[in-house]
Amino acid sequence: MKAFLMHRDRDFDPQHRLPRNKAALIQDLELTTLFQTMAQDDKFLSGVVEQAVLSSLEDLDDIRYRQEVLKDCLNHAAVIREIYSIPIEFIKNKQRHWMSIFTRYPSAILSGANTMLEMFVGLLKRLRSIGDEHAADFESEGFRRFFAMIQLELDDDYFVVVENKVQELKFRRGVLLSAELGKGNEGANYVLRKPNRSNASWIKRTFGKKPPVYSFTLHPRDEYGAQALGELRDRGINQVANAVAQAADHIESFLNILRIELAFYIGCLNLSEQLSQIGEPISFPLPVASSERKLSFTGLYDVSLALTMKQKVVGNDMNADNKNLVIITGANQGGKSTFLRSTGLAQLMMQCGMFVPAKSFCANVCAGLFTHYKREEDATMTSGKFDEELGRMSNIVDAIAPNATVLFNESFSATNEREGSEIARQIVRALLERHIKVFFVTHLYKLARGFYNTDQEDAIFLRAQRQTDGGRTFKIIEGEPLQTSYGEDLYLRIFGTDN
Repeated sequence: MKAFLMHRDRDFDPQHRLPRNKAALIQDLELTTLFQTMAQDDKFLSGVVEQAVLSSLEDLDDIRYRQEVLKDCLNHAAVIREIYSIPIEFIKNKQRHWMSIFTRYPSAILSGANTMLEMFVGLLKRLRSIGDEHAADFESEGFRRFFAMIQLELDDDYFVVVENKVQELKFRRGVLLSAELGKGNEGANYVLRKPNRSNASWIKRTFGKKPPVYSFTLHPRDEYGAQALGELRDRGINQVANAVAQAADHIESFLNILRIELAFYIGCLNLSEQLSQIGEPISFPLPVASSERKLSFTGLYDVSLALTMKQKVVGNDMNADNKNLVIITGANQGGKSTFLRSTGLAQLMMQCGMFVPAKSFCANVCAGLFTHYKREEDATMTSGKFDEELGRMSNIVDAIAPNATVLFNESFSATNEREGSEIARQIVRALLERHIKVFFVTHLYKLARGFYNTDQEDAIFLRAQRQTDGGRTFKIIEGEPLQTSYGEDLYLRIFGTDN
């Protein structure tokens, strides 16, 4: 049995190798806040969520498939949580009652596996009952196939057979074996036999004449005799024990992968509920092919900031369709870095099949998301700040591919403006020539003005809005680069207007 709730044709791999720039993405986009909200202090959920968000999908059908499953989850949250409780209950029961299925003794293997099968029957019946009651309410391809599989493979006949076999394999009437004499008159070819069912009444079975048999009785203190009989019994049930253990492992594997795949959607439900309490909107994005250049949105906000402040934050609108370069300038502390982070977060969330923090969002998928943010001074003094920036840029160049996206935040500002602007200009030009989308937040006026003056058609220039009294609206609007970042506003706000 397969869940196929994360992918149409394969299981979700929680050990899939994550991108080399994982640490930079988590730090620069403040993903820890997002992961903690989705996981709700559950370490297992946190691991699955991190793996899913950072394992970006690039195929449009894969993204849409996961989106449709998530829509069903949001529409039927209580049902999804009920299904998720089934593998959780199995894990708790397994931890509470140790199953001796990892021993070398066939009798212990059989006993442990049989106990697990007995537990599975109850859990699978619950799963089947949920499917019978709610399957018609789900619309996504993933859940329609999931419930169809449950109803097909977990039908009434299946439970009758399993329950009968579980009772038979307890061997309450003993074990019937056959064997042959081998070399040296040692036993060989041990076979477990199915006992003959008697049609006689209990009176005849109790008082009727029994057929003659050869038997012997062990003395209660005959430990070696009991051990010998135990070894004979183990030889006979060895194959059956292995078969039952494999059957139990198969069902356990199904419940484990069901837990893993539903964990991602449980994380999305947790996030959706938190944002709903704050009053922030969410929407399902429209992804387009990586070869196109699409980026338009309304009401896009920084989800990590909203979760941290636990209140609504300012959203932004933009249309950057057919643009490869987005340069953002303007007033200090005007929301430029927050805006940049919101675009990166939305891109990641879209490409893992999630909803996005916006009223509407459309973007092309990218072949990798990279961030190059300014860092604090190296405390070890092993290299200068500018050298460290260039080193990180070199690592990005080694890993990047066409149709990727790079987010620069105040990069190459550790040197003078002339040198920093020239280095940044050459790097941006090289990236654009390789069909890589670039976002650049900068206070390097020479850099921004240089691109603006070239009338580059595939570039859009944004600016942090500033009110006439120096107030910040935290809105990002279209506008040409200005030579000032209005640092005086901050000075006056901190120290006042008194000379």
